[in-house]
Amino acid sequence: MIERYSIAATTEKIAERFSADVPEFYTPRYNAAPTQLLPVITSGAPQGLSLFYWGRPPQWARNKSLSERIVNVHMETLLERPVLKKALMKFRCIVPADGFYAWKKLGKKTAIPYRFVTNQEIFSFAGLWEEFEDEGGAMVHTFTIITIAANESVGRITDRMPVILTKQNESVWLDQRTTEADLVKQLTAYPSEKINLYPVSPRINELKTDVPSLIIPTPPADQHGNLTLFD
Repeated sequence: MIERYSIAATTEKIAERFSADVPEFYTPRYNAAPTQLLPVITSGAPQGLSLFYWGRPPQWARNKSLSERIVNVHMETLLERPVLKKALMKFRCIVPADGFYAWKKLGKKTAIPYRFVTNQEIFSFAGLWEEFEDEGGAMVHTFTIITIAANESVGRITDRMPVILTKQNESVWLDQRTTEADLVKQLTAYPSEKINLYPVSPRINELKTDVPSLIIPTPPADQHGNLTLFD
């Protein structure tokens, strides 16, 4: 499961990379996590960024496991369930990012966090979005990230990875005229040789911590509780 990522690029770089308007609400995120409002670009409004909840809003996610918050959806199940197939055809989005995190388990109580980056300074994840009314009648927008079996590089740490899109893939993914067959073709594992990984500070485990030092490489020895000297 992918439950953390980063998008630390400036407003100018985001606008240039995605050829989209970036509203004032945009702010770099070093520890993007489920239930948070995060930037996405939808197939219905590709000209600008929107803010959607990742998974479910906080008030809907209390006492729920991550899987119940619809944080990820497996690429392999998209065509098996009618509701997901409908979302694939009508409610696609991309999620701007510049890295994602996963934890390597070393025992029942020990896990080392790693950050993954690609040969693209900024890229995106393939996603699906949803709109529904909350208990007060207000419209709520959420998104989920599509995952696929990990490639060789990511597989050293975890068995799943997000579907990472290139700029060309994004154009196809966001085009409302794209056929089902062509959409499925975009859902492949990013080449292993184009992904790098490195350990980061265990402070990434703290949901309220969202600072630049989280994306700085940290010696593995620090993964057992010793904080970095940054910040």
